[in-house]
Amino acid sequence: MRFLILPYQMGTLEFIPSQQISRLAQGQFSSVLGRAAQAFGALKACDCAGQDFLGWLHLPSRTLSAQTQEIEDLASHIRSAFDTVVIVGIGGSYLGAAALLEALANEGGSGPEIIFMGQTLCPDYLLSTLQRLRGRRFAVVVISKSGTTTEPAVSFRLLLEALGAGWSEKRNDCQIVAITDARRGALHDMAVKNGWQRLVIPDDVGGRFSVLTPVGLLPLALGGRDIEGLLNGARAAEEQLLTAEVDDNIALQYAASRKLLYDSGKRVEFFSTYTPYLRGFQEWLKQLFAESEGKNGKGILPASACFTTDLHSLGQYIQEGERMIFETHIQVGVGDCEAAALAFSPKEGDDDGLNYLANRPIAEINDVARAATVAAHEQGGVPCLQIRIPQRNAYWLGYTIYFFELACAVSVLLQGENPFNQPGVEAYKRNMFALLGKPGYEAAQNPGN
Repeated sequence: MRFLILPYQMGTLEFIPSQQISRLAQGQFSSVLGRAAQAFGALKACDCAGQDFLGWLHLPSRTLSAQTQEIEDLASHIRSAFDTVVIVGIGGSYLGAAALLEALANEGGSGPEIIFMGQTLCPDYLLSTLQRLRGRRFAVVVISKSGTTTEPAVSFRLLLEALGAGWSEKRNDCQIVAITDARRGALHDMAVKNGWQRLVIPDDVGGRFSVLTPVGLLPLALGGRDIEGLLNGARAAEEQLLTAEVDDNIALQYAASRKLLYDSGKRVEFFSTYTPYLRGFQEWLKQLFAESEGKNGKGILPASACFTTDLHSLGQYIQEGERMIFETHIQVGVGDCEAAALAFSPKEGDDDGLNYLANRPIAEINDVARAATVAAHEQGGVPCLQIRIPQRNAYWLGYTIYFFELACAVSVLLQGENPFNQPGVEAYKRNMFALLGKPGYEAAQNPGN
């Protein structure tokens, strides 16, 4: 059983279910798929939990060329004036941007070095990063709806002090850019007061769903990547996936497969890739699904592995450990002709025993390794879902982002939870504020003990 969406532009995003799902009674899968369709209908009708945060659903089509041009112009201005850009954020305010910059690392050419801060309170990391900035012409892009989240707020305060001490000469009016709420919040108020450049995070788009807003687009443009291509891919996904019938909708097929596996006792999902370029993308996926789904004692725990690298570490456990695991293998086609043709010649004497692979493209060998891994894991009792992306480029990454956002929302609605809140994160924040003595917060009795 294979589920495909129709060809669109440069190929097809493909979903292949696990053999174990294929062996299930058709009625069992159809029942879950029908429930996924109902959740999908509620989502489109804005009649579901978290309905105030559905702005991402039509975000690609509503992002106008004038908006992307503003971002491109700002990025060009910064790129020409600074040799380093520090992006300050945590969670959804940095994971998507970092993922896209890494995934498209072969694009962009020369430009400023991009450094991330605000994702940690580790003093060694913060000091080392600050020391790297001495003597550099650096700009700061700070991303936060509130401006009060502790980790990025601490980093931003340190950077403001460095700028105030003359660590970087003022080059133009774009030295500090705030990506924040349109009307309120500490960062918004600071930006207005100081005359900083501002870009807006829509009110109805939560952090982990914000990668297609300026949160992800400006860092991507600063890195010289193709933001219009990214949005075009997302627009294609929006057009197709929001109108596709259930039997042709891979987002619903994937969501239903996850629910069926969860109900059968599979509690951990490994997002497995075959390229290091997608490690950051896996981190974005882990936040997307964990913060959306892990509520009220329910939800699938997302994990990640990069093969074949992690076959030599995690592979043993996946193959023979506890059988609470399933995998979603993310395979990306090789778009670079030179990379696709990479091979080695036969060697006289064959002292390393590799002549049997001579003249075979490394891409082919990697794909055989993927097929062998899927087969071994299925045989070992680990169901393997497969997502095949035609190419690692901006267009298909945009398509894939939208696919996963939609599938995630439907998956969580199938669990009977709100996909768009994160009460557990708020609990951590309250306890931390209390223990640090933030005004307005009363410490719980012995919190954390």
